[in-house]
Amino acid sequence: MLIKILHAADFHLDSPFDSLSDEKARERRREQRELFLTLCGICEREGVEAVLLPGDLLDSDRSGFETSELLLEVFSSLKAEVFIAPGNHDFYSPRSPYSLLKFPKNIHIFSSPEIKKLDFPDKGFTVWGAGFTNNSSPPLLTGFRAGGEGVRLMALHGDVNMPKSPYNPITEAEIAATELDYLALGHVHSFSGVKKVGETYYAYPGCPEGRGFDETGEKGVLIGTVGRGTCDMRFQPLGGRKYEVLEVDLSQAADAASAIESAIPRDSERDIYKIILQGEFDGELDPKRLAEALSDRLYAVTIKDNTRIRRDIWERAGEDTLRGLFLRRLRRRFDAAETDEERERIVLAVRYGLSALENGEEYRI
Repeated sequence: MLIKILHAADFHLDSPFDSLSDEKARERRREQRELFLTLCGICEREGVEAVLLPGDLLDSDRSGFETSELLLEVFSSLKAEVFIAPGNHDFYSPRSPYSLLKFPKNIHIFSSPEIKKLDFPDKGFTVWGAGFTNNSSPPLLTGFRAGGEGVRLMALHGDVNMPKSPYNPITEAEIAATELDYLALGHVHSFSGVKKVGETYYAYPGCPEGRGFDETGEKGVLIGTVGRGTCDMRFQPLGGRKYEVLEVDLSQAADAASAIESAIPRDSERDIYKIILQGEFDGELDPKRLAEALSDRLYAVTIKDNTRIRRDIWERAGEDTLRGLFLRRLRRRFDAAETDEERERIVLAVRYGLSALENGEEYRI
């Protein structure tokens, strides 16, 4: 017998999105909620029988009113059985929506670190799970072994092959000993691929949508069929905004803005970029102004200047000229600077100052 399942984790609904403006942060939180509705649509179209949500569905053990309303709306519309195993962010507590909201009967929340079993003999599967009750957890899977008939599934938040992790460390030997057919894991924000140890398949789907530059590229969920000893799960992108890091070498560029424009992939208007400028470049660079010029090309962008002047920018500081005096003063401030950000501002000032001293021409050393 085969069971159609959807495995998703680490939505982190109600994330603050601190790096974005207040307006865009609010928009991103709304889009997170809409992405959850997308998941609901996939379940209905694909005829999913079991939805496994192993933790960090929420960014904390509380939720905003709109998110609570969304959870009730989505879960009430699903025909599938839904299994939530709270993680280190959305751990089960008396104040969490998992305990405060009245969910439909098809929503099953594992509210204890003790592994519990839920049997569905008429549907041909059994689901085990456990939940965090704090923002950390000791090992939960040690000594567990599944039994019984039907397809054997589990939802669990934890860290595989990270023995010192405070978030339910799990070994592959423990996974193999479970005799599960499929272990749905949450916690790691990148897709692990579907792996197998012993007779047990396991996977991290990663987060459904990136929230920072440590979560770049296409994100989504896992969907497919699981049977006794068989597993056919595929990665399903959800089409949300992507975070990307782009390095642009300006060594051969006459104009920084044009070089950046040319390097940005087409159809990136929905995405969030960090652009790192590299190479040797003598011209003026104003990262803030360059970022503002890209407002129509990208949803949001930050630009970091890692370029180098082709020759020593302080080379003429010894001159008995206005230029030499200017460079000596800025060099003293550069040497006294305590942060890279402050040093970057001083180098920018040097670029502009030298350009002005050369009658407004673009400065070349």
